[in-house]
Amino acid sequence: MVKPGTIPGNLATTAMAVMPHTDVDRALEQALSLDVPFWPQLPNFSYYEDMYVQAAEHFPGIELDVEKRTLRFSMDRFITELEGAMAAMEDPAYLDISSRYSVVYHRFLGLDLGERIAIRGQLEGPVSFGFNILDQDERPILFDDTVRPFMFDFMAARINIQLQRLRTLNPNAFMFVDEPGLQFIFSALSGYDSNKAKEEMDRFFASIQRPRGIHLCGNPDWDFLLNLDLDVLSMDIYSNAEVFASYAPAVKRFLDKGAIIVWGIVPTAMEEFERQDTGGLIDRLEQVWQTLAERGVDKEQMIAQGMLSPATCCLINPDKEKTVEKAFAVINRMAAILRHKYLKIDQNERQTQ
Repeated sequence: MVKPGTIPGNLATTAMAVMPHTDVDRALEQALSLDVPFWPQLPNFSYYEDMYVQAAEHFPGIELDVEKRTLRFSMDRFITELEGAMAAMEDPAYLDISSRYSVVYHRFLGLDLGERIAIRGQLEGPVSFGFNILDQDERPILFDDTVRPFMFDFMAARINIQLQRLRTLNPNAFMFVDEPGLQFIFSALSGYDSNKAKEEMDRFFASIQRPRGIHLCGNPDWDFLLNLDLDVLSMDIYSNAEVFASYAPAVKRFLDKGAIIVWGIVPTAMEEFERQDTGGLIDRLEQVWQTLAERGVDKEQMIAQGMLSPATCCLINPDKEKTVEKAFAVINRMAAILRHKYLKIDQNERQTQ
């Protein structure tokens, strides 16, 4: 059994939360088909279920238009609302995601999940939120020295509240901080100084309860990311295999401190998915492991401290949710094959390891 308060390894399966479904029951059924279920984010079902909108709930200065599907920021409104927001920061109901902003989350909270090896939640991180939310001058709020410190504190507090809520369902609950924007930090055009980014991200994660981690699908500065004080990193190894394998020393340090890597290996874009098969994807992942092993990373450690997931989310497939559901099935099939090969674990044992 997994020790309480820890993230499982041994190639347990999970997935990123954003899904193309418009049927809540069907989306939850898919999330529950994995070893580590999560509450899905369904922007096609409702704009309130969009990951940025959910992160924006109660954030001062936000101007949300659900009908037009727009999310903006007003500095004048921020100044007016900031004092009230700071006064409410000790209120769990204020910081948690309300039923208006996620029907799915509250449905998930009503499930019996105590026997699962772990469960997972998520919230958009401050860097990605700050990059994507523009003020009245079309400037990302991440660059505003007045807004940014509050934004980091606000997101950390919301992550902690959600984690506490999920732990009432399962002691092995953990959170992904979704940070696709991290791949842009070190762009010359980003306007966000890398030293400041490192300092602020270190402080941000220090204020989040363990276990804590990041999910992203892009190609960031892996040295930067692997040297943050994380317990889990979820990434797209399908697209980033070659570049990630070149950071073997950082990967080794990350694993040596006991952290978990979620290897996102199954593509979810329809055309790309149809070009692959289970055997080929296993070969692709094993090649990454072999390359890292040749560069000094222990292969048994990668497997013991590894999980498997689809590579990315995908909202735009012509077949809507069908390819994503196929990807979930493939990741479960891959896990069964690889656990039998490396761990001698049979499929009927998968929920208890």
